[in-house]
Amino acid sequence: MNFTIENIVLAFSILLLVGVISAKFSTRLGLPSLVLFIAVGMVLNQFVFFDNAWLAQLIATVALVIILFEGGLQTKWKSVKTVYKPSLSLATLGVIATTITMGMAAKFVLDLTWAEGILVGAIVGSTDAAAVFSVLGSKNVKPKLTTVLEAESASNDPMAIFLTISLIQVIQSPSFEPLTLILSFFWQMGLGLILGILFGVISVWLINKINLDSSGLYPVLSIALSIFAFSTVTIMNASGFLAVYVMAIVIGNADLTYRHSILGFNEGMAWVMQMVMFMILGLLVFPKDLLDVVWQGITLAIFLMVVARPVGVFVSLLFSKINVKEKLFISWAGLKGAVPIILGTYPLVEELEHGQLMFNVVFFVVLLSTVIQGTTISKAAELLRVAGAGKRSQSPHSLELISIGKTNSEMVEVRILEESPAANKPIQEIDLPPKTLITAVIRDDQLITPEGATRLFPEDVLYVLVKKDKKRELKKVMVKREEGQHR
Repeated sequence: MNFTIENIVLAFSILLLVGVISAKFSTRLGLPSLVLFIAVGMVLNQFVFFDNAWLAQLIATVALVIILFEGGLQTKWKSVKTVYKPSLSLATLGVIATTITMGMAAKFVLDLTWAEGILVGAIVGSTDAAAVFSVLGSKNVKPKLTTVLEAESASNDPMAIFLTISLIQVIQSPSFEPLTLILSFFWQMGLGLILGILFGVISVWLINKINLDSSGLYPVLSIALSIFAFSTVTIMNASGFLAVYVMAIVIGNADLTYRHSILGFNEGMAWVMQMVMFMILGLLVFPKDLLDVVWQGITLAIFLMVVARPVGVFVSLLFSKINVKEKLFISWAGLKGAVPIILGTYPLVEELEHGQLMFNVVFFVVLLSTVIQGTTISKAAELLRVAGAGKRSQSPHSLELISIGKTNSEMVEVRILEESPAANKPIQEIDLPPKTLITAVIRDDQLITPEGATRLFPEDVLYVLVKKDKKRELKKVMVKREEGQHR
């Protein structure tokens, strides 16, 4: 193939088009989109030779940062704080239990040493944020379980990365110091959490205070801040992935100017990164290589789904109030994806003796378990009776005026809740901040032109033009009910 600039640009555009079409078909088929993206990459490697594991690891890491950032922006702290204990337990004890259980099976199935077998277990021990966010986002599952799974998948990468790197060190240099590794883990988790909060607070202040000439620069600024935070924290030998997710939660739950633009841009970027990441990872694998590990891959994939993952869930949630059916669903919905495949490149980059075998097996296991589990999540939710009562609610967001960068006003979206002070009141009786205008009311997908006598009801969505410095006052009037006030 002649790799001219024109051909490369054409190939990239075709990749994006194929990715979009694949995402459309994946929704109709009930198949996780990442599977089709990987399949596209595997088909392309028949025509384009690519075996640079280091470059694939770099691209996938940047992509994962953006995907985690977008997932954190969409995460509601009010929901997360109610499930942080089980999520944290799953992200730590759950990964360790899954790693050990899966490692024992891998040792005998692949005829590896104990360290190599447990390394395979560590690589597939974590669930994947990109897969969980994309699959659960369209499924009707209890919000509590969805939040647990999303929080776990976004926060268990540090443990999996720590175990993977540590086991590689054990294999390469048996004279390692366990105490040093343990202290390193607490340093990574603790500093990653603290710096994530700090970067989040600084980012909110910067986005709200800076006055850029173009509204399109604000989403770019948010992406730049997330990558900067990841790089800075990682250089300090802490968990950059955890820091980015925590940072995004802080930003996503703050009063943010250009919120709609930032969320929309990051959602689009996350999709592009998913496409690129999974296709690049697919390029590393040839179908004939997978055929060499068929029976081992099938055996380990089944063991992971029905033994190792459930062991990790039940051990880590032993003292949780989550019931057995919910634990079974959490076990089944622990999707694998990019993170295990990225970690699978580590033995290749370090040139371990069985590095290629490990990568091929991990790839096969991830692909098979994702196809089987991803396509049956809805059915599992119904059988275990953990399906939600309705559609997942969309997070409210700001709608910016085209010229808002040169004004001090902002168009915001407000959802009236049952407990809202404005619920069941006519607009003329609501004490709105000065120079505030309700421009539209959306009720049951119908647009209502508001008048003074228009009564507001729970679940109404309002578009309100308000001064930027009066947004907090508007929120108090429309959303928060003062203590002691009853409707």
